[in-house]
Amino acid sequence: MNISTTQTKFDLKRWLFLLLGIAFFFLIYYSPPWPDAVDPVGKHFSLTQEGKGALAVFLLASTWWIFEVLPIGITSLAIGVFQTLFFIRPAKDVFGNFMDPSVLFIFGSIVIGQVFTKTGLTRRMAYTMLSIVGERTSMIYLGSFCVTVLLTHFMAHTAVAATIYPLLITIHSLYDEENKKTRFGKGLFIGMAYVAGAGSTISLLGAARGAVAIGFFRDIVGKSISFFEYSYYFFPVGWIMMLLIWGLMMVVCKPERAAIPGLREKARLLSSEMGTLSRNEIGAAVIILSCIVVLALQSFFPQLAKLNKSAVLIVTTLLFYAFKILDISDLEEIPWNIVLLFSGAMSMGLCLWETEAANWLAVNWLAMFHKANWFVFVMSIGFFVMIMTNFIMNVAAIAISLPVALVIAPYLGVAPEVIFYASLVTAGMPFMLLIGAAPNAIAYDSKQFTAGEFFKYGAFASIILMVVLAFAVYFLWPLMGMPVKL
Repeated sequence: MNISTTQTKFDLKRWLFLLLGIAFFFLIYYSPPWPDAVDPVGKHFSLTQEGKGALAVFLLASTWWIFEVLPIGITSLAIGVFQTLFFIRPAKDVFGNFMDPSVLFIFGSIVIGQVFTKTGLTRRMAYTMLSIVGERTSMIYLGSFCVTVLLTHFMAHTAVAATIYPLLITIHSLYDEENKKTRFGKGLFIGMAYVAGAGSTISLLGAARGAVAIGFFRDIVGKSISFFEYSYYFFPVGWIMMLLIWGLMMVVCKPERAAIPGLREKARLLSSEMGTLSRNEIGAAVIILSCIVVLALQSFFPQLAKLNKSAVLIVTTLLFYAFKILDISDLEEIPWNIVLLFSGAMSMGLCLWETEAANWLAVNWLAMFHKANWFVFVMSIGFFVMIMTNFIMNVAAIAISLPVALVIAPYLGVAPEVIFYASLVTAGMPFMLLIGAAPNAIAYDSKQFTAGEFFKYGAFASIILMVVLAFAVYFLWPLMGMPVKL
């Protein structure tokens, strides 16, 4: 018997960036003490050795994630290893973050996506949508993005992405039966991730960051913001961003074909072939809708608000297996690479928070603008939050930047309301890095794009976001009645 061996080609570029990430870590970690950050009232914020370590891990992981020198889940494990081996945080805290409730929420959302696919619910949804929007690929883009944004009005954007993902898989399979990489597939999944973020800003039900920010606003300013007031100002911004993202995808990911001839008729035929709803479809729909109703009602009923969102969502996983909608083979097909990605992102975000490295960054950045024009100051806050939310949880980005900004704002005669809304707009739209939001990672599982492509297109989307924010701050929100200056 002949035994042939294959030599693995040496990837110089991969090793270069892998070593570059390590070099960044040691350069920052062993550098001399850095100057304190000083806020406008003279308070000093020092950067400890642990804080420098947090920034070092932050830069190492960012380098490895962007250039994909290792699988993204393995890079997440490196985040835990470096924190522990260099005594940045205790191992119990570091690896405890890997099973944070937010990570379990993402796990539960992925399971829901599996159920939609296995039972056939996504195919029904896809065929129905395609029979409405027709055969033009541009309208398929628009229809998919509209459905995504509409769902984020009523449920968390992570759950929406998990729900929409299998629908898009079905749509793409009708476009390319071999499921190869296509520009259409790239635009479909990247666009879904982007508009899920845009939609999540519209309602308090779309993400947890809004409730956290309202708490800070109430404690610092002494005012409260109602559910409907919140949506009143965010509704036009979210939908404007959806339309602009649609336009962006039509430019950077223009489909290879302008239309798919016969698609509408094919969708109707496939839909009729599925027949009536099966027992598993009905059971899955009842379980999922019940979960969504409970999560939605948490904003209105204090007793329900005490229930942990992750625990509520994981109940659906238990029920799927209890009623044999899923089995052990489905558990083995969970994309653990994506789960690990968010485990590491959670650990890194909490590392920056607990070592106070994030506070040091926020004060250094915002203090540079404490004598600036009010508009420049507001835009600087939005920009800082946009950058931070690509690397750490958007809730943490808000917790870091909003209190500092609200303290500085009165010195410049800036109304706290515009600070609040400007921060939350960019906190909800981390367009450049996969770790910025769960929909980004869920979309990546499609294998239609690389992390580098996501970053490249996200840079364009982020520029669009800042332009929309400038329009909202200077023209739109004042016209709608929002105070911008004291």
